[in-house]
Amino acid sequence: MITRSAQASVATDTKSAKNPSEEGFGVYVHWPFCLSKCPYCDFNSHVADTIDHDRWRRGLINELETFANRVRARAPISIFFGGGTPSLMAPDTAADIIRTVRGIWPVDPGIEITLEANPTSVEAGRLRAFREAGVNRVSLGVQALNDDALRFLGRGHDSKEAIAAVETAHQIFDRVSFDLIYARPEQSLTDWKAELREALALAGDHLSLYQLTIEPGTAFHSLHQRGAFTIPDDDTGGALYEATGEILDKAGLPAYEISNHARLGAESRHNLVYWRGQEYLGVGPGAHGRLLGADGQAIATRTHRAPAVWLDRVERDGHALVEETPIDRNERLVEILMMGLRLVEGVPLSRIERESGLPFNQSLDQAVIVDLVEAGYMDLSQTTLRATRDGRQRLNAVLSALLDARL
Repeated sequence: MITRSAQASVATDTKSAKNPSEEGFGVYVHWPFCLSKCPYCDFNSHVADTIDHDRWRRGLINELETFANRVRARAPISIFFGGGTPSLMAPDTAADIIRTVRGIWPVDPGIEITLEANPTSVEAGRLRAFREAGVNRVSLGVQALNDDALRFLGRGHDSKEAIAAVETAHQIFDRVSFDLIYARPEQSLTDWKAELREALALAGDHLSLYQLTIEPGTAFHSLHQRGAFTIPDDDTGGALYEATGEILDKAGLPAYEISNHARLGAESRHNLVYWRGQEYLGVGPGAHGRLLGADGQAIATRTHRAPAVWLDRVERDGHALVEETPIDRNERLVEILMMGLRLVEGVPLSRIERESGLPFNQSLDQAVIVDLVEAGYMDLSQTTLRATRDGRQRLNAVLSALLDARL
């Protein structure tokens, strides 16, 4: 921690920080289709009776090749197939996309290629084909190891299928992660600790553990408003969060981000691209991107959300871009803080200076930072601003205090 009297002595060395334009970037590919819509999900996912896989493969590759003309020579460090449920795409589609990326850019030899998958028996049976297609990391949407909870969450698998899928994935991939959702209705601290122990017995080097939130526009939102169910209050949610960190720390999978835990070196490289505010290209319906212009200014991109419209526009124009907006210094600094303070490593002060165009002591309200430090919610060193564990648990409030003071 840093005291109010010592705060004024903080200095930074902007020359020592690596410029993000010199770093690798990520490629995100959005597959928008699911077998069913989960009631908690607010992602851009759709249920379709039939899918023309050949047409979709051509569309995704077409948009990727079109966008490649907008991006300087880069070295991708990751490809991420997200959704939706990308394990429902044809493995040949993934293979052709990976081949296209390798043909466009000088690919980093250690590139991470992740596929999100559901642990139904049908999809788990396709994992080997995706490995042969070039995928080297899989992220399984397990969500719970309790059958009643899985039914509540609208999942299409039971706990036995989930366990079998994780075990199968470990046989095929060197890097395996899976997701769990906690703070479910009537979930006690004792229940969650038991579920975590079971998860750790299955886990490899990475786990994603998300607290259930009720998002507008989801089926859960209307049900929750009608009083069909309740979720744990803030105190219980906080206790669940604290227990999660303590148990996974002891197991050697400490948090590196609010909801993500990994052994050292096993962090998701693609998600670190997002959280560190690096460059990424997004293709597919509703995909977002952050690219750097020739002058180094960040540019926000977004494609059309509707799958049918997206596909028609790609076939007509080569892309379905609906937004390509330069991000000004203020907006970019807000983005960097909102994403970077989720990370245990925090945000380099040199990055804050570079994005704001000002010395650190003029970039943010120093009195607010001191107050947050003294309250135990932030740490400030000679090089880094970071949220503590307590601060990450209350990050919305921390960010509000930090950013509102800039207005």
